[in-house]
Amino acid sequence: MADKNDRRTTDHSDGEDQGTREDRGYLNTLAAVAIAPSGTGDEMSEYVAQVVGVIRDSGLRNETNAMFTNIEGDLDDVLKLVRDATLKLASQGYRTGVTLKLDIRPGFRDQMERKPELVDEILSKQGD
Repeated sequence: MADKNDRRTTDHSDGEDQGTREDRGYLNTLAAVAIAPSGTGDEMSEYVAQVVGVIRDSGLRNETNAMFTNIEGDLDDVLKLVRDATLKLASQGYRTGVTLKLDIRPGFRDQMERKPELVDEILSKQGD
């Protein structure tokens, strides 16, 4: 049995590098989440900043873009963080909308970086 901290790159039958695999007890999860209040007017940046602050303080890997904040971690940790970030607004009495997309990939890590790298590798081969 592999050590729980064993990290290795796997090579699948199609020859495509799929990322880093490790212990199957860890459920790697990528989340794209948008959390915002309803009925607060046209500008929501102040509210979104509160939510992003909770996410950034969590210690989980994350990145924010114009539409979503992406989070990577174990499924349980990601879901708890989405709940905590949602409660940042809901506990203030705001009706809060959550858009959430999850990609759960058991045994993998570092997919937030690896997925774009893989696309770039494929595109660079197409350009040759």
